[in-house]
Amino acid sequence: MNPQRGLSWWGIARLGLVQTMLGAIIVLTTSTLNRIMVVELALPAMLPGFLVAVHHFVQLARPRIGYGSDLGGRRTPWIIGGMLLLAFSGFLAAAGTVVMGHSIVIGSVVAFIGFFGIGLGSGATGTSLLVLLAKEVEPARKPAAATLVWFMMIAGFAITATVAGKFLDPYSPSRLLQVTGVVSLLAFCFALLAVRGVERGSGSESDATEGSLDSSQPAEPFRQALSTIWQEKQARTFTLFVFVSMLAYSFQDLILEPFAGLVFGMTPGESTQLAGTQHGGVLLGMLAVAASGSLVRSNSRHLLRIWTVGGCLASAAALSALASGGLRADTWHLSANVFALGFCNGAFAVAAIASMMTLASEGQAGREGLRMGLWGAAQAIAFALGGFLGTVAVDVCRQFVSESSHAYGLVFSFEAILFVMAAWLGLGVRVSKTSVATQSPSFGEVAVHEIMAGRQ
Repeated sequence: MNPQRGLSWWGIARLGLVQTMLGAIIVLTTSTLNRIMVVELALPAMLPGFLVAVHHFVQLARPRIGYGSDLGGRRTPWIIGGMLLLAFSGFLAAAGTVVMGHSIVIGSVVAFIGFFGIGLGSGATGTSLLVLLAKEVEPARKPAAATLVWFMMIAGFAITATVAGKFLDPYSPSRLLQVTGVVSLLAFCFALLAVRGVERGSGSESDATEGSLDSSQPAEPFRQALSTIWQEKQARTFTLFVFVSMLAYSFQDLILEPFAGLVFGMTPGESTQLAGTQHGGVLLGMLAVAASGSLVRSNSRHLLRIWTVGGCLASAAALSALASGGLRADTWHLSANVFALGFCNGAFAVAAIASMMTLASEGQAGREGLRMGLWGAAQAIAFALGGFLGTVAVDVCRQFVSESSHAYGLVFSFEAILFVMAAWLGLGVRVSKTSVATQSPSFGEVAVHEIMAGRQ
């Protein structure tokens, strides 16, 4: 791709807005509906847990989605179609939750269909969006672009949770439908406006023709195409890295707050604030990855690898400290430890995403969507398994270890080992010199210069 024709910062921000809208719908369906089923409807926690797991497992279809977008060469239709399905399915999931108040069976079936659609819609949107960024963002901007887009998704979580939460009180089924319907409609409309003309404006139609498969030849069957990609050592190694690292990343999702309560005696409010501290660390870690680009010029192609591997090793160290700190809860500064864990997690995660964008174009041409879909599926299945296996591991350990601090310590230690394994896999992932413009200005410098100059 010609760097001069790459996406501008304005174009990157517009695509980031799609992530914001995606996050707005996801947070309502995976968090708000979860709470309503368990608290207001007094249903077993395993029901929303199962539905959220469905949303993750359905995203195993990401490779097939990416393959479909590769055949057409354009990503915008897949983004729009995915957002339409996501918006409709989000409202359907809320409707199913309301129906559960009258009929658990019928409501559960409707909600299942909704969460199934949420998985497909978010998979189609997220995969195609990352592929578009990978193809259209020049190499020097990719780490900063990954940070910006991920920031905007987290902003979607935070803003929607805050604003929608105010409109949901006092709770009623009709209010839930109204709020979910408005959020879903606005999310789709904003996403539609955000992607309008971006792909055409960045020159990707011609790029797609240059980089897509030869249309005069019959399309390679999906299974054969997937097998070909899996035979690429780089793609295979990175897939394993994504799975192991994201499994470790999500392992503490459902056990950190109970650990704070049982071992450190924190109240529900204090443990919730602890989660906020962790997310603050995540955001700062992401910013550090973007800011570090201004310090690296000639060795910029090694920057992502350093942050990815180093972030995994630092996360392992933070988890080991957490396991050790539980043994001396009276003197251990839990908040600082959790903030450090969040910082390390955020740094490695956004570096891994930027690596996805960089590596997607390496290997057989015209298979960027399939590679991104493969890595997205690995991430989705890791998230689906991580939280659940973390809780199972704690329950099993507590059957054999009487002290909660020791049981949780064992689980955090195992999670640290997973991060070390991920770091070892990450060492095997190498970005070629042609994938990163080593002599171009750093992405931090480019961003500051263009923003100060008012360029689009």
